[in-house]
Formats: sequence, structure tokens, C-alpha cells
Amino acid sequence: MTTVRDMVRKKGGEVYAIPPEATVYDALSSLAAHNTGALLVLKEGKMVGILSERDCVRKVELKGKGVRDTKVSEIMTRDVITVNGDQPLEECMGLMLDKGIRHLPVYDGGQLMGFVSVRDVLREMIEMQQIMLAQLERYITGGGR
Repeated sequence: MTTVRDMVRKKGGEVYAIPPEATVYDALSSLAAHNTGALLVLKEGKMVGILSERDCVRKVELKGKGVRDTKVSEIMTRDVITVNGDQPLEECMGLMLDKGIRHLPVYDGGQLMGFVSVRDVLREMIEMQQIMLAQLERYITGGGR
């Protein structure tokens, strides 16, 4: 059974972050530069929130605020759902679907080890299913004997 840790090790544990006092404009620039949909919000190395593109649209522009004068701390999601590295990938996917979230920080022994998106999880699950189907096909057709 594949764990979230396995997936993070495979894809890499790079985490893009921004401080809470940065502006939303800075966050949007970082999102674009890293081609990602969310950033962790870190203060003194500790996660205090998460900020997604969706947050920027729904909590800034739609409320008539400006991205250059709104701080990340004003619109970030504070109650961040996280997963442990030893959780099964299927459990991670279920959590994302159940909670309607697209990005999850991954912790291992209290240490941040990476960040996964629903796209990462789907890609990994599809790859696992393709491998399983190929193995079943070889078994059924008698290949590999």
C-alpha cells in the first residue's frame, strides 16, 4: 500500500511558503513564479495558515479589496488540515474529497516533509492502477512465465 510519504519522496518535498505579513500581491507573484495553486503561510518556521488562489479571488477581489494593500494574514485559512506521511494514499484522497480541499501539508514525526495537491494524489493513484492492471493482464494471459 502506497503511503503519502512514498508519494512525497517520489515527487519531491519542495514547499513554497510566504510570511503572513506579505501582501496578497506578493503571494500571487509567488504562486505564478512557482506554478502552484497554494502556499503555506509560515511565521518563524511554523505553519500558521495556507493561502490558495481561490482564497485570493474570493476573499480579496470579490469583497472589493486590493491585492497590494491586503495582507496574507487577513485572508489565509488558519485551521489547516494536514496529513501524516504514514497515511495511506487512498485515505489522503478521501480526506481531500470529503473536506473539499485541494492542498495538504504532509508531516512526518512533527516535521513538515512536503505538500501535496489533489492533482498529485490523483496522478499517483492512476499510476498505481495502471501498474496493477498491467500485472493482472500478464497474469491472465500467462505472460511472464
